[in-house]
Amino acid sequence: MAQSMRGREKGYPIVSPAIPTSDPLPYYGATRNNGPRWHPRNWSRRTIILAVIGTVFLLIAIIVGAVEGVKANRYPDYSPINYKLQDTYSGTDFFSNFDYFNGYDPAQGFVHYLPEASANALNLTFASTTSAILKVDSVNTNQFTGRNSVRISSKTQYSSGLFVFDVVHSPYGCATWPALWLVDETNWPDMGEIDVMEAVNGATTGNQMTLHTTEGCTMNVKRKEDGKVLEKNCWNETNSNAGCGIQGAPATYGQEFNDNGGGIYAMELRAQGIRIWFFPRSSIPSDITSNSSTPNPSTWGTALADFPQTNCNINQHFGNLSIVANIDLCGQWAGQPSVYSQQDGCPSTCTEFVTNNNTAFETAYWEFASFKVYSAT
Repeated sequence: MAQSMRGREKGYPIVSPAIPTSDPLPYYGATRNNGPRWHPRNWSRRTIILAVIGTVFLLIAIIVGAVEGVKANRYPDYSPINYKLQDTYSGTDFFSNFDYFNGYDPAQGFVHYLPEASANALNLTFASTTSAILKVDSVNTNQFTGRNSVRISSKTQYSSGLFVFDVVHSPYGCATWPALWLVDETNWPDMGEIDVMEAVNGATTGNQMTLHTTEGCTMNVKRKEDGKVLEKNCWNETNSNAGCGIQGAPATYGQEFNDNGGGIYAMELRAQGIRIWFFPRSSIPSDITSNSSTPNPSTWGTALADFPQTNCNINQHFGNLSIVANIDLCGQWAGQPSVYSQQDGCPSTCTEFVTNNNTAFETAYWEFASFKVYSAT
């Protein structure tokens, strides 16, 4: 009664509550709203939960995709470095800057590496004012315990720098395994290995540039290079120590390389990565040939091989490296039947060929015009 009186005071009509004429229909879980099914207000609780879960997974996928996209596009900043000439290896005293390895080959090659006096006496190493020669014995026959050859290592070691190798002639021929490389011979593979020039047998497929490291150095990342990728894991315990290699065109090594007068291989070793360029004799940059300027890799264009630091800490994996030049015979690569016979079509077995065919090694020699090493100013 009190409620009715308050209604009159406000001037509102008194409305009696409606009395239902029948019981409401029972609800058994079906959607009461007959609106469009796509509208969220008309979804069941189960549909809403599934939609929320799907949205969460979609957001996660978008975020992961974005992160992976950023990772895939990471690339180091190879900003220009000012270099100054540190060491020059050239002229008649070229070999005085190197130590000679003496003994059998650590890579099971069929060679005797001779000490300096023996190598000079047999004319396997000699130098003039214009070039230095390092070669395999091509005179003696019946070399039943291996053929005489040479392996030299620079007395100076390097952990960074720009290395410019002027190569006039590269060794090639069945059973040969020559290389121009950098390594700490007493701490391999802990301090890494950089193969600047390497090939086997006829070397018709071009130069191979490779890194060999301990675990934790891979090249499955963005790279800027002209060469063909062979392997991406540099760890020496994967792929039978194949390393992470890049293959150049046929003209980058062997007979075609030699017929063109050789060329320049330039290798830059820095924290951001390792890059290797090849310049044929006819197109060497002027900042390399000029005595009045220092090389500037930032002007050279795309490298033949690029090993960025994205997934490889260069400073941790490489250091205290000597420049090494050698000519191995047979061994773990060139002498493998699958390579020597099947791939390269060389005759008999590798060791038999080395033993009996002295004249086959007349093309097995390095000729270097000079090595120059530049350090950052």
